[in-house]
This record gives sequence, structure tokens and C-alpha cells, in this order.
Amino acid sequence: MRTKRFFIALFMLVVGGQLIAQQFTTEIAFNKRQVYVGEPMQVSVSIYTSTWFTTGVDPGNIKVNGAFTVFFRTISVSKSINGKTHPGVEMIFNVFPFEAEDVTFPSLEINVESPAEGDFVGKPHVVKTNARTIKVMPIPPAFSADNWLVASGLSVNQNWVGNTAEVKVGDVLERTITRRADATLAELLPPIQWDSLNSVSLYPGRSSVSNNKSKTAISASRTEVMRYLFEQEGEVILPAMEFTWWNPYQQKLFKRTLAEMKINVLPNPDLGMLASVKDSLAVLAQQQLEAEQVEGPFTILGFRPEVFVLIALLAVGLVWALLKLVKRIAEVRRKSHEAYIHSELFFFRAFTRAIKNGDAVQSHLYRWIDKLELPEPTVEALIRACGNSELQDRIHGKSLVSILSSISLAEWKELRGGYYAMVADSGNKVVTGSLWINP
Repeated sequence: MRTKRFFIALFMLVVGGQLIAQQFTTEIAFNKRQVYVGEPMQVSVSIYTSTWFTTGVDPGNIKVNGAFTVFFRTISVSKSINGKTHPGVEMIFNVFPFEAEDVTFPSLEINVESPAEGDFVGKPHVVKTNARTIKVMPIPPAFSADNWLVASGLSVNQNWVGNTAEVKVGDVLERTITRRADATLAELLPPIQWDSLNSVSLYPGRSSVSNNKSKTAISASRTEVMRYLFEQEGEVILPAMEFTWWNPYQQKLFKRTLAEMKINVLPNPDLGMLASVKDSLAVLAQQQLEAEQVEGPFTILGFRPEVFVLIALLAVGLVWALLKLVKRIAEVRRKSHEAYIHSELFFFRAFTRAIKNGDAVQSHLYRWIDKLELPEPTVEALIRACGNSELQDRIHGKSLVSILSSISLAEWKELRGGYYAMVADSGNKVVTGSLWINP
């Protein structure tokens, strides 16, 4: 009889323990059914506990293939589950797809601390969420992929260096255009499509991008510089520039326009040397002819006038050719320097200097990675593609700061060598002049 009572008590204890066992519930919610390329999808990840959380919940670094991910904030929530109020936390992300393919918000393993039922000491737990697919729609056929932008608002400002009202042949004007967009990332702001102009050479400057994030919103800016070299006199028309964006909240296309500009290019006396010399020689020849008719044979420095004129023309031609050659050499060197400051080598050297000086290492790193053709514009993608297994194991699961501190300068150079070896093996051409900025 006592034995029977013992087993009944043991059974009730086990069952009771299971009934009051701690419970965790997870939810993944989207704020839309589908999004366009570049349009943010708000993803809310919620975790509920049957007791409470003793520490804050940190989701860590979230990576979504084919999209940029921004973590905004964590808020406290609660939910009634089986008649009992469960406290919880909700983590809010914005996911920006950059490819016309569905993306998967991955399953997350989140570390939390929460006490068991009837206890008050928090214990560590790993809570796993389910993966969910985000439906991504391609850019509508009526829109250009080069100018596609999804944002809730856009402002456009320009600034000129130089007097646009007084321009002479050979003058250079510098134009800076800054765009600021709401609810998007700088990486999704398309570069400006500059129109080519007759009698004007265009030389782009370095662009700059930035993201500005608060707890509830994000905005981005992109600044681009173009230098105009005016080579001929006359009227030059800089066409109007249109910047469009799709507002996902109003489901409308909006536009901002920089008005057309007319610039009157004046002649530059310093560039009219050849015409001036020709006029002087013509006057001199006429004077010599008149002198011959009055006084007989006339010489200049011992030469007959026609011979002197021929020698003078040859000398002027030689000087002109030398000036053209010097100008061409200067132009080639300028273009070569311009190409170099937009090349992968330039940004890699800037990155290595930043490592040595400890100055803005992350910024220089991403500027260098922008110049590489990788499946994803990330440090992890570079190491996966070009790093050895030991390096891949070493950086696995680490934050960017930890990765930068664990890789030596020599290893970065080996990664660069590995990248070019990979490109050579694949037969692809490396594009190092792109101005596109990725994170």
C-alpha cells in the first residue's frame, strides 16, 4: 500500500513539474505581403516567456542573403497565451532586398536569460525562431533600373565652385549634387547618370555616401562631384536633371528636377596665340612687299623675306607642336591620376595606411571592398572566397571589430593576392573604376 502511494506521489510530482515547466514562444511578423527591390520590409521578431527575462535580449549580427539588414530597436511586449499573460520582447528589423529574387529571413538562435517557474534566478536558454521567406517583386518594366529608388522622400541640392556667369575657354567649373532620401540606405541610392556634352569634357570627382539611423527611422545621403572643362567658346546648355523615386506608402512615383542651365563660354586670349602669330606674319609680309617695290631687294636678318617667313612659320609650328605635346602629356597624366584615385589599388593602399595609423579602418575597408567583384559586398564574402580554411575558422561568428583586430596586414595582402588569383582562374575581368558604394 505504501509502495503504491509512493509511485502515485512520484507520478504527480513528475506530471506537475511538466505542467509548470517554463515555456518560450516565438513569432515572426512582416508589415507587408511583398516588396519591390530596394523597398524595406519591416520584420518583427518576438520572444515570449512564461516567467520573465532577467537580462536584455541581443539578436546579434543578422545576415540576410540578397538584402541589407538594419536593426532598429527592442521593445517590451506581452501576450495572452492559454489564458496567461506572457511578457516578451520584440526586435524590429528593416530588410532591404537588392536583388529581384525572394529572400529568406533566416532562423535565429537567440541567447536569453529567464528563471524557471517558481524560481527567481535567471538561467541561460537558446531560443530558436523559424525562417520566413520575403516575397520580392522586380522593378516594374516601365522604370529604368539605373534610376530606380524606393524612398519616402527625396531632397536634391547642388553647389558650384567657380563663377558660372563668367566662363572662358579652358575654365573648369566644379558641380556638387547632394541627394538625401528617407527610408532607404545609401547603398541603394543610384549614381547620377551624367549627360555628355559637345565641346565640354567631364571629369568625375569622388562620391561620398552616409547613412543616418535613429531608433525609429533611417535616411541616407549621396554626394557626387563633376568637373566641367569648357574647350570651345559659345553657348553650352547643361540639360535638366530629373531624380525620381517610388513612395511605397503612397504607391506613387515622385520627381525632383534641377533646371536646365545655359552657360556662355567666352574666348580666352591666352589660347589664341596661333591666330595672333598668323596675323602678325601677314602684316609683316605686306610691309616687306611694299618695301621691295620702293627700295629694291629687302632682307630680314640676311634672309629674303619669303625665306624668313618660311622659317618663322616653321618656328611657330614647332612651338605650337611642343605646346600641344605638353598639353597632351599633362592631360594623359591627369587622366592617369584620375583613374588611379578610383582604382582598387588606391583604396587598398588607403586601407593599409589606415591599419598602420589606426584611423577609420572600417570606412577604408569597405571602400576597398567596393572595388572587388564579390558575390556579396562584405568582409565575410571576401574571406570565404579568397581566405584559407584557418582564416575562415578564425573569423567565424565574430563581429567586424573582432575580425579587423584578428587579421594582420600581411594576411590582408594575401587575401588580395588570393582574390586576383581567383579572378585569373575564372577568366573574369576585374572592374576597378566603378563609383558604386556598398556597405
